[in-house]
Amino acid sequence: MWKFFRNESKLNSAGNEPNFEGAAAPKIETTTEIPERLFIEKEQVEEKNVNANSFKIESNIEQLFNFLDRNHETKGYEDALMNPDISHLDQNILALKNDLERTIRRVKTFYEDFTREIDFHIDSRSRSGLVDIVDELKMKRSIAESHMVKVLEIESDAANNKGDSQGMIISYTRGFKNGLSAISHHSILKRF
Repeated sequence: MWKFFRNESKLNSAGNEPNFEGAAAPKIETTTEIPERLFIEKEQVEEKNVNANSFKIESNIEQLFNFLDRNHETKGYEDALMNPDISHLDQNILALKNDLERTIRRVKTFYEDFTREIDFHIDSRSRSGLVDIVDELKMKRSIAESHMVKVLEIESDAANNKGDSQGMIISYTRGFKNGLSAISHHSILKRF
């Protein structure tokens, strides 16, 4: 096919039309391109890494509520199947309470540091005469203080075994008891 375009000497007698004698009919090759993603999973792995790096966990009140909202029933059920001793239940409830206390300390530290940082910015920006920025910072500080009050309330309730923290203990205990029941049902009740 390229031979036809390179050979300019094969012009007919008029001098302006090409001579097609001896030239083979051009072959038209059609290729279908197959996307790389069908064979290589490289892009999917990179997307997961990007999402993991772009998500930053902060120790604010959302982390505490996420911990409290977790359903511990499945973990209790699986723990009962592995070790159906009631002392194991008590140990895991104690471990859950310790995790809650650690999460509360982390959140309190976050808000204490955040409040100090806001106070610095309020002082600095007020000296510069940035009234609107100072008002916004004061509003952020009042939000942080209200969150801190809620965290202290959750901490007090957890120490007294009441309030929001009881949900996780009830959930875990229910799962553990369901696991014990499943063991009894499977090993004893199915025999008859």
